[in-house]
Amino acid sequence: MHAYRTHTCAGLSKADVGETVRLAGWVHRIRDHGGILFIDLRDHYGMTQVLADPDSPVFAQVERVRAEWCIRIDGEVKARAPELVNPRIPTGEVEVFVRDIEVLGAASELPLMVFGDQEYPEETRLRYRFLDLRREAMQRNMVLRSNVVRSIRQRMWDSGFNEFQTPIITASSPEGARDFIVPSRLHPGKVYALPQAPQQFKQLLMVSGFDKYFQIAPCFRDEDPRADRSPTDFYQLDMEMSFVTQADVFDMIQPVIAGLFEEFGGGRRVDADWPQISYADAALWYGTDKPDLRNPIRMQDVSEHFRGSGFAIFASLLEQDGTEIRAIPAPTGGSRKFCDRMNKFAQEQGLPGMGYIFWREGADGIEAAGPLAKNIGPERTEAIRRQLGLGVGDAAFFLGGRASDFEPVAGRARTVIGEELGLTDKDRFAFAWIVDFPMYERDDEGRIDFSHNPFSMPQGGLAALESDPLDVKGFQYDLACNGYELVSGAIRNHKPEIMFKAFGLAGYDEDEVCRRFGGMVRAFQYGAPPHGGCAAGIDRIVMLLADEANIREVILFPMNQRAEDLMMGAPSEPLAGQLGELGLRKLPQG
Repeated sequence: MHAYRTHTCAGLSKADVGETVRLAGWVHRIRDHGGILFIDLRDHYGMTQVLADPDSPVFAQVERVRAEWCIRIDGEVKARAPELVNPRIPTGEVEVFVRDIEVLGAASELPLMVFGDQEYPEETRLRYRFLDLRREAMQRNMVLRSNVVRSIRQRMWDSGFNEFQTPIITASSPEGARDFIVPSRLHPGKVYALPQAPQQFKQLLMVSGFDKYFQIAPCFRDEDPRADRSPTDFYQLDMEMSFVTQADVFDMIQPVIAGLFEEFGGGRRVDADWPQISYADAALWYGTDKPDLRNPIRMQDVSEHFRGSGFAIFASLLEQDGTEIRAIPAPTGGSRKFCDRMNKFAQEQGLPGMGYIFWREGADGIEAAGPLAKNIGPERTEAIRRQLGLGVGDAAFFLGGRASDFEPVAGRARTVIGEELGLTDKDRFAFAWIVDFPMYERDDEGRIDFSHNPFSMPQGGLAALESDPLDVKGFQYDLACNGYELVSGAIRNHKPEIMFKAFGLAGYDEDEVCRRFGGMVRAFQYGAPPHGGCAAGIDRIVMLLADEANIREVILFPMNQRAEDLMMGAPSEPLAGQLGELGLRKLPQG
């Protein structure tokens, strides 16, 4: 007999009745029924009920075990009485009478229970992650993650891609976030960086003649944490192809992503139509570049209806350059109570409020109500209603000013309205390609900087870079799903003269470009092919498939909100001698 088990805790059935078996696992739950001890014994695969009564030769030892002790038992498989069969588990028709027991690992008093659905503070869960991961939901999420990665690999191999691994220790690169820096011992005063993405390496692979590349790539970014983003590292499906257009990349990756969501989405509908929406239209209609298309609400510019109107706040706003009035339609939201609640929501978001109009049945037909309706009059309110396609029982909310000031709140308000009014279809995955991103933006100090991936090809090539940088669009694209960005990519800039010009507009002279990206500059001088690709966030994909709201629920050992590993104690003080070896010293704080 094997030293620890002849079967897993999901491996017994009625066919094994009468057999002597050996099981090993954790004590999930203990029940004492009038002197008979029942233990639900759990391993990674499932659960088996084992029992001992005073006739068992090891009854006294069984009495001493506690929850989460790791044990090995020998015993005889018995059939359960028909009325005691548990149809919810594969082993529900049998139980094992304990003849022998060995404690493989006793457990101290538990800081959190594995059995049950109790909620625990995140700090407790992360500090004792090894216990948290024993819980059924966490086991399910991590197995899902493993299966998703396996399926991704198979789909990419089946599509003719080769899997290659790129370096983890490399040079710093402007990818839109802060690098994690690694000081060099052999080269005092110099540093490496952990890669924010394999961006340069995968482009160099295309120059090297490999036509289709992918990897499940670890990426490292020193970012502020969010519910859908890890503050330190994440994994992505990274891929690149040569001799492709933007449409070719879409045609290649769409079946892979759609197939994953069909395979692991639990029966939720996967939309077949993936519209292409310009960045400008996404901002106008949804207030975000990662719209949730399960929500049918589409915002509209209604500035003309308020220009010169009796509502002085909006009328005076529109006299200023670069301002507009945006409407958020709210079908079925036409009650004063709901409108007041949304107005309060806007105030909680830092705005003075949201104007609103709602429509009801009047003596002469549809009647507009609310403070705005009284100020602008029936002709204008009727024009707004017709533009928005609303009717009796509906409402609309209004925000004004510069779009950059109110758009984020408008986008969140659209989400809340869709959810509260039951308009958002929760049982589907809705995808959209966001395209035509601006290449450049102004930073907080008014300087021109890249707004997206700096290695992208500008639409129009070199000629486009002779115009106002803020008007230049890139061959850059994101894939949004249910309000999250899942994929980001671009057709790459493979011509040195365009690369120098593009970086020059962002303040990098040729010498700096050669110094920071010398490998790519040299490579592009030796017959670089047109190429492009994308990267899909694996953590975020699994989060959506697992129906989780927080990305830490699908990462084995995540950091907390302060980028701390509570279980391993990172970040930590350097060990004695480490700073000296690296030629570093610690400066006093404050």
